Amino acid sequence: MIRRVVRQSKFRHVFGQAVKNDQCYDDIRVSRVTWDSAFCAVNPKFVAIIVEASGGGAFLVLPLQKTGRIDKAYPTVCGHTGPVLDIDWCPHNDHVIASGSEDCTVMVQRPHRTSFWNGLTEPLSEPVVVLEGHSKRVGIVTWHPTARNVLLSAGCDNLIVIWNVDTGEALINLEDMHPDVIFSVCWSRNGSLICTACKDKKVRVIDPRKGKIIAEKEKAHEGARPMRAIFLADGNIFTTGFSRMSERQLALWNPKNMEEPISVHEMDTSNGVLLPFYDPDTNVVYLCGKGDSSIRYFEITDEVPYVHYLNTFSSKEPQRGMGYMPKRGLDVNKCEIARFYKLHERKCEPIIMTVPRKSDLFQDDLYPDTAGPDPALETDEWFEGKNGEPILISLKHGYVPGKNRDLKVVKKNVLDNKAPKKVEEPATPQKPASPQLTRKNEVKLEELLREVKSLRDLVTLQDRRITKLEEQVAKVAI
Repeated sequence: MIRRVVRQSKFRHVFGQAVKNDQCYDDIRVSRVTWDSAFCAVNPKFVAIIVEASGGGAFLVLPLQKTGRIDKAYPTVCGHTGPVLDIDWCPHNDHVIASGSEDCTVMVQRPHRTSFWNGLTEPLSEPVVVLEGHSKRVGIVTWHPTARNVLLSAGCDNLIVIWNVDTGEALINLEDMHPDVIFSVCWSRNGSLICTACKDKKVRVIDPRKGKIIAEKEKAHEGARPMRAIFLADGNIFTTGFSRMSERQLALWNPKNMEEPISVHEMDTSNGVLLPFYDPDTNVVYLCGKGDSSIRYFEITDEVPYVHYLNTFSSKEPQRGMGYMPKRGLDVNKCEIARFYKLHERKCEPIIMTVPRKSDLFQDDLYPDTAGPDPALETDEWFEGKNGEPILISLKHGYVPGKNRDLKVVKKNVLDNKAPKKVEEPATPQKPASPQLTRKNEVKLEELLREVKSLRDLVTLQDRRITKLEEQVAKVAI
């Protein structure tokens, strides 16, 4: 009898768990627009959700702590004259968000910090900048991962535009590369390349600054349904799509040789488009199908078959969209390696992915250094041809030790500290008033009493006079 050897992986026992109802965001009218985007964007401070809106497009921005029922009159971020199709938070500023819409424009919003943090008190309709350059609806917006204020947009006019948000200029236009609708666009880890999935069934790797197609694969997936393509940390490309028999597939490609895939997996025959969410620190890919009620996750390694199935999180309700929290927004104290924000028809439900560990120490193997909020390049540097890897930060400083652990002091930013409270000085005993001052006060009091008495007498006299006049007027009237 051959004994089956189970592949060793620290993520083999990852499990998902939905939060309690009081920690969800209830009574949200999620958008019904027919576009295969995630409809949700999350960062360590806020969750943004595209919602139904009359007379244009809008999305909600909620502080993460504002759970429970959301009032129907809660202010939205509006300004688009058509439905919003895609939103994306800036990775270098947690208060800046971009949105693409059916009105052919891209808007970048940056309200006052307290507006978002405390919750909006009135609709936000004036963007910082409106980017106009598409002739049809804009279905994709995505920020550059390492350069400050560089934004990419893709529209149904088959055009990709890369903007300098500082000036509102379209500095790169990638025309005549895609003959049909662009389904997805993804930056490489250092932002030097992009990969696209198109309705013509091709996956392309493009150098945007040179305007050249570096590699492409025809019929990466032979089905007619939408595909998705993302870059992995090692430069390979992960795609999801459909086979000729309408079976959902996932595949791994080497952009240096795209003749044959490194690995292909058949999944099921569901119709929902698979949205991939990738964690470059752990090399785990999470697949969320629109209309599905499950999240499948896979680990990508150098061992055959390269894409290893880990587990599936299942629930009862189908998902309308999904938001994915960046690594720096997770709770490392609970061994949380991913957090999703699942959109129902009228609710947003956080789902936490956890690695079970008995120790309450910081788990270095689960949390290698991850991309931080600081950009590696300025806007002009990237457009001039420079590349920069993400500036990494350690999550250990965000770790809060348990009650039984030794106290660790972490110095806080001086700017975040509140002003120290003033120390109340002990009250000094008052000296008794001198007899001379007391006598003066008595004299003043007597004068005031005399004035009050005279005023009272005057009022009484006037009352009598008024009464007599009223009697005389009454006699004349008779």
